[in-house]
Amino acid sequence: MNATALADLSADHLATLLEEQRAAYAELKARGLKLDLTRGKPSAQQLDLADDLLRLPSSTKDAAGVDVRNYGGLEGVRELREMFADLLWVEPDQVVAGGNSSLTMMRDCLFYLMLFGAVDSERPWGREEKVRFVCPVPGYDRHFTLLESLGIEMVTVAMHDDGPDVDAVAALVADDASIKGIWIVPTYANPTGAVVSQDVAARLAAMPTAAADFKILWDNAYALHHLTEDEAKSADILTLASAAGHPHRPIMFASTSKITYAGAGVAFLAASTANVAWYLGHLANGAIGPDKVNHLRHAEFFGSAQGVREHMAKHREIIAPKFAEVDRVLTDRLGGRDVATWNRPTGGYFVNLDVVPGTASRVVALAKEAGVALTPAGSSYPYKHDPDDTNIRLAPTMPPLTEVTEAMEAVATCVLLAALEKAAGQAST
Repeated sequence: MNATALADLSADHLATLLEEQRAAYAELKARGLKLDLTRGKPSAQQLDLADDLLRLPSSTKDAAGVDVRNYGGLEGVRELREMFADLLWVEPDQVVAGGNSSLTMMRDCLFYLMLFGAVDSERPWGREEKVRFVCPVPGYDRHFTLLESLGIEMVTVAMHDDGPDVDAVAALVADDASIKGIWIVPTYANPTGAVVSQDVAARLAAMPTAAADFKILWDNAYALHHLTEDEAKSADILTLASAAGHPHRPIMFASTSKITYAGAGVAFLAASTANVAWYLGHLANGAIGPDKVNHLRHAEFFGSAQGVREHMAKHREIIAPKFAEVDRVLTDRLGGRDVATWNRPTGGYFVNLDVVPGTASRVVALAKEAGVALTPAGSSYPYKHDPDDTNIRLAPTMPPLTEVTEAMEAVATCVLLAALEKAAGQAST
C-alpha cells in the first residue's frame, strides 16, 4: 500500500480520511469482537507441547537416590539445576531451582534486601533514608509494581537496541548511594525485544557505583524464546561481574513458565555462591523444600539441555507466524502514514508499538470499546505513566492466528483513527 503521511495531507483530505475511519470504526464495533492481547501468555497449543509431564515422573528418586516426595533439598533437584546451569551459562552450584514463579523469587529477594540487606550491605535497605532503582523504559510492568509496593523509588533511563542507556546509568549510580539496583531483561526484553550486548553487560558489571551493595536484577525470562533460527546468546553477567571484582552484583532469574506449563513450571535463581547461600539462608526460615516431584518431572521430560532447546524450536513454529502477522497487518495498514513505529522482534513475547504522541490512551480506549483488550497505555513505565502517552505493548502469543489477524486489523483502525482525530484537531487550530 502506497500511503501518504498524514502531515502531507491537506485539511480537506484529512477530513475525508477521518470520516472514512470513523465509518470503519463503527463497522468494527458492530462486529462484537471479544479479543485479548493484554498478557504474554502461551497458547493452549503451546501448553499441549508439555502434556507428557502429566505422565511423569516415572520414578520417585533423583539421580542421587533421594526420595523427592519427602522434605528437604531447598536448593532443588541437582540434575535439573545442572541442566539449566548449562542453558544459563553458570555453574550448578550457582543455581537454585524453586517453585513455578520467578516473580516470587524476585519478590523474595527484594524483601530480604529490604529486611536484612545483601551479603555486601552495611545495613538492611529498609533502614536507608531512601532506596531507588534504575528502570530502563519501556520495561516490564511487574518489575515496577514490585518496587512501588515496597516504596522503592524508580528512576528511568532509555532502553536501546543493545540494552539500557549505559552512559545514563553510569552517571546516575556514580554519585548517588541511594540507587541500589537496576532491573534488566537482557534477552528479548519486555516489551522492546532488545538484547543486551556484551559491551553493555560488561560496563554494567564493572561500573563504579556509590552504593557498595548495588544489584543488577537480571530477569532472563526470555533467554530461550527465539523467533528465528538466529538465536541471540545472553551475556554472561555472572562471569563478567566476578571478573570485574563485583561477584555479588548480579542476581539472575529464569523459569520454564513459557516453556512447559505457565502455572506449573520451575523457576530458577542464579548468582554467586555467597548470594545463593544468602538467599537459601533466608528462604529456610519459611520453607522446607520446593516441589521436587515437579523438578524430577521436568528433568525427565527434557532429558538434557539440548532437549530444552529442541522443545523451544516447537514453540517457535507455533508463535513465529503470529509475530509475522502482527508486522504484516501493521505494515499494510499503517505503513507510510507516519502514525506508528513498531519493532520486529527476533525473540520474546511482545511487539512494542509506539503511536502518535498523546494518543496511546485513546487507542487503547477505542480498542476496548470495539472489543479488543490491550494492556493499558503507560503500563511499560513506572507508576503506569508514559510521559509521551505513546507506548503500547502487544502480546500476540495466546490467541489463534486468525484472532491475531482480527485483533491487529482492529488495532490498526484505532491507531489511524486516533492519529486522524489529533491531526484534524491540530489542523483546525
